[in-house]
Amino acid sequence: MTYPFLRNILFTLFFLVSGICPSGILFAQDTTKIILEQGDTWEYNKAIGPDIQRIIGNVILRHDTGYLYCDSAYLNEMTNIVKAYGNVHIKASDTLNLFGDSLQYNGNTKIAEVWGNVKLIDNQTILTTDSLDFDRKTQIAWYDHWGKIVNDDNCLVSLYGYYYTNVKEFFFKDDVILINPDYYMRSDTLMYNTVTEIAYFYGPSTIVSNDKVDSIYCTDGWYDTQKDITRLRYGGEIYHGAQLLTGDTIYYERLNGFGQVFNHAFLLDTVQEIALTGNYGELVRKRGVGFMTDRATAILIDKKDSLFLHGDTIKAYFDPNDEQVKVKAVFAYHHVKFFRDDLQGACDSLAYHSSDSTIYMYVEPVIWSGKNQLTADTITLTIRNSELDSMVMYRSAFIVSQDDTTKFNQIKGKDMIAYFIENDLYKIKVLGNSETVYFAREEDRTLIGINKLYASDMLIFVEKNDIQTITYIDKPEGTLYPEDEISPYDLKLKGFNWLEKLRPKTKEEIFSLE
Repeated sequence: MTYPFLRNILFTLFFLVSGICPSGILFAQDTTKIILEQGDTWEYNKAIGPDIQRIIGNVILRHDTGYLYCDSAYLNEMTNIVKAYGNVHIKASDTLNLFGDSLQYNGNTKIAEVWGNVKLIDNQTILTTDSLDFDRKTQIAWYDHWGKIVNDDNCLVSLYGYYYTNVKEFFFKDDVILINPDYYMRSDTLMYNTVTEIAYFYGPSTIVSNDKVDSIYCTDGWYDTQKDITRLRYGGEIYHGAQLLTGDTIYYERLNGFGQVFNHAFLLDTVQEIALTGNYGELVRKRGVGFMTDRATAILIDKKDSLFLHGDTIKAYFDPNDEQVKVKAVFAYHHVKFFRDDLQGACDSLAYHSSDSTIYMYVEPVIWSGKNQLTADTITLTIRNSELDSMVMYRSAFIVSQDDTTKFNQIKGKDMIAYFIENDLYKIKVLGNSETVYFAREEDRTLIGINKLYASDMLIFVEKNDIQTITYIDKPEGTLYPEDEISPYDLKLKGFNWLEKLRPKTKEEIFSLE
């Protein structure tokens, strides 16, 4: 025996579980009706349309927790749609308010379409546009024909825009402009958080300071408009005066000029034509210093023959008060090597001063020019108009050139001064305690003898990297020995050291530790 009430309960549960709703059985739905809370007058007129009420004066409508205020409205209770006119105001929450001239709101979809002098206010953020849609379910508002957002000191304009009110984020697309008292931004695609005031870039974007000194370009990254801090990815570029800073990833604090660059870092001085590269770099503008490590390279740029310089660490110094921010000096530390087609060198540490275009080499410096190897305790090399001008070798100066596979021409002295014409070594002055071992040969390379001479000073002329003449000054002493009458020990001067294995043959070899 089945009791009638139990049969009815089972019957109802079956249809609820199966999703079938027979006549007379109702269950909770997601939609609620739009409720009229207030109006001065309201009327029903078939001429307006079936099931439509016209409400006029001080209209207040409620839907769920949201309220709609307007001067007049047409409410269709069957379709759950309202059209509102005059001083339209939607109060979506305690902080979110939407205003306009006209509105259509669908209570089933919870989408409001507002047009005419549209204004959306959320805390300190104000969005204005001609027309806007707002989805109360997703809490997303969007426009498709120019909108402007004002948030504190930031003003943003774009052709298309979405506002995610729950997370306080705007998403902008096409012709995005952000204006700030200190700078302005242009972007293809941008997201902006109204709480953190951080702008995120997802397309080609530029940031230019109002004084035109700073500018930033990127395709991906973010900019904190409160703190003036940015992080750029995928080849961002920062321009400051005459300097360009770029790399795979850049972190930059605009107010104090501190920057970090990761991977393929590149710092260029367009005035002095000096570039620094590496896989990690830092820039501190207030202190006027930047450095590179991890395959660090300094490039003294020349259209004909640039000089590539490597060290474990390379630092550049500049005047932070100079608007052009020109590099004044470059310092390289440890395992230093440099290369250009007509000149190579190595030492432990090096300094380059742009004021006199002079390179200073310290701790076992060596320079190679053509066939000649030049060493001393300290070497300075001066460049004029992008060409080698002169070189000074201080204390224990030594020049070696290979005569054949086992023999070496050698010149030694206290100090030396070398001169260049069109980047070719052509004259050398040896000052104090001059010594030579020189293999004198006929034009057909037949050996005449071996000159082993001493003098106070010497004057040497070089042509096409070969020694042409040696003039001994002030009481020269020495002998021209036949090859079989000189001891092998006398064929090398004290301090002789052939360093050819250290010589970089290409600009890639400056990174070799040999």
